[in-house]
Amino acid sequence: MNPIKFTLFMFLVFIQFSLKAQTEKPTVSKTDLPVILLSENVSLHIISPEPVQFVDLSSDALIGDLPAENIARIKIADPTDEENGSIMIPNELGIVTVVAQSFITQYRVIFSGEHSVQTVTNLQIQPENMQPLDHTVTSLSTTELRRLSDILLNKKTKRPIRKETNLKMTMQLNNVYVRDDYVFLDLTLINKSNLNYDIDKTLFSVEDKRVYKATNNQSIQLHPAFQYYKQSGFRRTYRNIYVFKKFTFPNSKVLTIRLTEKQISGRTIEMNVKFSDILKADTF
Repeated sequence: MNPIKFTLFMFLVFIQFSLKAQTEKPTVSKTDLPVILLSENVSLHIISPEPVQFVDLSSDALIGDLPAENIARIKIADPTDEENGSIMIPNELGIVTVVAQSFITQYRVIFSGEHSVQTVTNLQIQPENMQPLDHTVTSLSTTELRRLSDILLNKKTKRPIRKETNLKMTMQLNNVYVRDDYVFLDLTLINKSNLNYDIDKTLFSVEDKRVYKATNNQSIQLHPAFQYYKQSGFRRTYRNIYVFKKFTFPNSKVLTIRLTEKQISGRTIEMNVKFSDILKADTF
């Protein structure tokens, strides 16, 4: 074979095997799993950096629940031997599988004995124990959305794109950003009164520019896929990032942002954003 052709052939073989190695998914055996030692009457809280989608417990020896969106709580069940009334706890309690938005992690749970000092009560999921899940390129996890929002909040605000003032309250849209299939709205609220503003709801909807008859108005509610702060009130200023899956609307409609207060006659302020403002969004 011609040396040049042989070299090219070997290069192609190398590329083929490299791609195969990258696409093959590693298998994990039971003995490879990190071990958790758990005692009777002790709850273990597994803390995830992302919201937990579901938890699988491989045996009836374990029970659990989700007390918070990013916490899985498990403990040893108390099966009783009906013949002699004693508690029967196996040495191997089972496998705990935690599935988050972008990864899956598994632990092998072993009974450590009663009142063992080695019992684990609080466990942070570490990166080395995370096995990535397949996602589309445009899918971002909550952790990634939080990281990106944090970057935007550290940016200095310039002249706002839109600004509305009412009842000594100012709402301003600092900027609009786009990342993959997500739209980030950087919003600031300014309270120029001496009364604290207790936020009831921040509503987003696509509405007609002009409403001649109420029955003809078609309002489409939009719900953020993520918002950085869950703040319920503020004294002077409040800045937040709201993230939406990509959306579009015709020129005859506007994106309405409406803020309401937790009072019977609460202060309400709203802003209309044109689709052209969304189209001019910056990338980062």
